[in-house]
Amino acid sequence: MSDSYDVIVIGAGPVGENVADRAVQGGLTAVIVENELVGGECSYWACMPSKALLGPPLALAAARAIDGAKQAVTGSLDVEAVLARRTWFTGDGDDSGQVQWLESAHIDLVRGHGRLAGEKTVEVTTPDGSVRTLTARHAVAVCTGTTATVPPIDGLADARPWTSREATSAKTVPASLVVVGGGVVATEMATAYSFFGSKVTMLVRSGLLAGLEPFAGEMVADSLRELGADLRLGVSPTAVHRDGSGVHVTLDDGSTIDAAEILVATGRTPATSDVGLDTVGLPAKGYLTVDDTLRVDGLDWLYAVGDVNGRALLTHQGKYEARAAGDVIAARAAGAAVDDAPWGKHVATADHAAVPAVVFSHPEVASIGLTEAKAREKYPHVRVVDYDLGQVSGSKLHADGYRGQARMVVDTDREVVVGLTLVGAEVGEMIHAATIAVVGEVPISRLWHAVPSYPTMSEIWLRLLESYGR
Repeated sequence: MSDSYDVIVIGAGPVGENVADRAVQGGLTAVIVENELVGGECSYWACMPSKALLGPPLALAAARAIDGAKQAVTGSLDVEAVLARRTWFTGDGDDSGQVQWLESAHIDLVRGHGRLAGEKTVEVTTPDGSVRTLTARHAVAVCTGTTATVPPIDGLADARPWTSREATSAKTVPASLVVVGGGVVATEMATAYSFFGSKVTMLVRSGLLAGLEPFAGEMVADSLRELGADLRLGVSPTAVHRDGSGVHVTLDDGSTIDAAEILVATGRTPATSDVGLDTVGLPAKGYLTVDDTLRVDGLDWLYAVGDVNGRALLTHQGKYEARAAGDVIAARAAGAAVDDAPWGKHVATADHAAVPAVVFSHPEVASIGLTEAKAREKYPHVRVVDYDLGQVSGSKLHADGYRGQARMVVDTDREVVVGLTLVGAEVGEMIHAATIAVVGEVPISRLWHAVPSYPTMSEIWLRLLESYGR
């Protein structure tokens, strides 16, 4: 195996894999350096296991929500089977399949911890303790992602709290669980463990899912309460202590909570503190600032792709960035033209205002683009249309008493949709249509000709357009 490559990628998650793959497809040689499992956070501790845990209880809830099916549901959730299915999807920590894919894509793999050691140079401390030096002819891409943030709460670190990794990989279900945080991870895991039978208490300093439209967090909060979760808004833990009976949490309102486990889901920290950034004149840690071609500011050979640049902390968005980065690295290496105009081949324009996301809660929340508040900050003239998703024929057929909500945000100067939020069962499968409308800047007048099939939940588009008026 060579020590010199066209491209060196630090981090073998989906983002790193895609950077290397696109570079190789562009005619370059590439090596990936990975200290843990090939496939990264998403495959083993995040997206895949999270949705695997949530899929069965949500399917059971869907069956119980429609007459004729609910009578056939005579048993309860088989939690042991759910956990086993999750473990199957994660390969139980075996990344051999991912390694085989790298080999098939002609991407080399070096196991170990990679650190920059100067321009286009990466030193890898291998599992046996030896150090191997790799050099890049054209580019190095840092794709190390993020780690869970553990806030400096008295006693918390010593209490061995769960983070997203422990929550998604647990072998058993605790009798009670305190969840600190109100974002996506906190909400999804509170949903899953409530379905599993844990007594869940959520400590949410501000509103649930605060970055989304307010009604989304409110509807999910109502559902969590119906599942038996105790939501305490506007409070924070001040001290945590673990003993033989579990964890004991003191809150800033003076009250205390006792539980078997505590999950901390208060944000993410870029995994850059030991990547050697200081060896190339950058701050030793923190998010890396990049241009729209994902090149680090001030360095024409260094790229930061995915969560590590802080632009959009989502797997699918990181893979989108990776395709642009791999392609532009190959183009620059060949001296070819770079298409870096907005929406060009070599840029990640969608990161700015066209990021789709799904929260796999109960009900689901799917969104694309800007919320009403963000749109009013950006555009002088904005109109918002709200519609009860439960009143759409397809929703009524989907489940008895379907509860949902939709909001369309329009920049009226251009007459284009700049944001859409859906809340309801299985709305995650509907969001891509809205993504196309936002990214394509499809005029409202043309959207009238995109006729939704009847009777499906996608008829919400017709109802939103009718409410907007032609």
